[in-house]
Amino acid sequence: MPVARRWRSVLVSFVIFVLVLGAWQAATHSEEAAAVVDPAYAALVGNAAASGGKTPFPGPGEVAAQLWRHLQDPFYDRGPNDKGLGLQLAYSIARVLTGFLCAALVAIPLGFLIGMSRTLYEAFDPFIQVLKPVSPLAWMPLALYTIKDANLSAMFVIFICSIWPMLINTAFGVGSVRQDWLNVARTLEVPRLRTACKVILPAAAPTIMTGMRISIGIAWLVIVAAEMLIGGTGIGYFVWNEWNNLSIANIICAILFIGLIGMALDVLLARAARLVSYRE
Repeated sequence: MPVARRWRSVLVSFVIFVLVLGAWQAATHSEEAAAVVDPAYAALVGNAAASGGKTPFPGPGEVAAQLWRHLQDPFYDRGPNDKGLGLQLAYSIARVLTGFLCAALVAIPLGFLIGMSRTLYEAFDPFIQVLKPVSPLAWMPLALYTIKDANLSAMFVIFICSIWPMLINTAFGVGSVRQDWLNVARTLEVPRLRTACKVILPAAAPTIMTGMRISIGIAWLVIVAAEMLIGGTGIGYFVWNEWNNLSIANIICAILFIGLIGMALDVLLARAARLVSYRE
């Protein structure tokens, strides 16, 4: 029965995909009246482009052809503004993983301390509640001014946006460990460090992994916007550069790869979370 249900799900997904492609193809080839163009937008991109007369929205066939060209040579480097899509993705992934791992090195130990101590929880909570809602991109001007390096500034923004879900989930997971287990460890006179490693960490691991999964998703979202600001390299810069070139097909290809990479990162952490999960 589960196998049959899985195949039905695959079939429904395929039908939805075909319907979307059909609607896309019909929309890009339909006869439309002259569009009313906002004057400010026309001044930004030019009247012909704004009205669609210069670069009409591409259909599925044009995007597929452009996608195939990217797949044939994804890592070429012909200068600052002409790099392969694979190379741009590699820059973005490297920035995300660096900032994410640095955030994990800070958030998980600190979350442990906060979760194990009510005093530390109450001391850190006001700072967390004030800083958590701040948009990560709001830190970019300060990062650029103090660090004076665009690449490191982007990593710092990833660090900032990744740290809060991991910190909060770690503290929550540690603080939610069943008191019975802690009492048994205390009765057996297990050292505090060993209790943390052998009792608290395995019990809190699923919640910690959930925080890491949330963080990597947010980090991958933020890096695109951050790279649009810093320029140079990365998938965000690629999207912005192709917009300046009015290459809509390339932008759609980039969006597709952004979604696929984000899904792959989420699947990897979801599988890691299943490895540390347990049933009581």
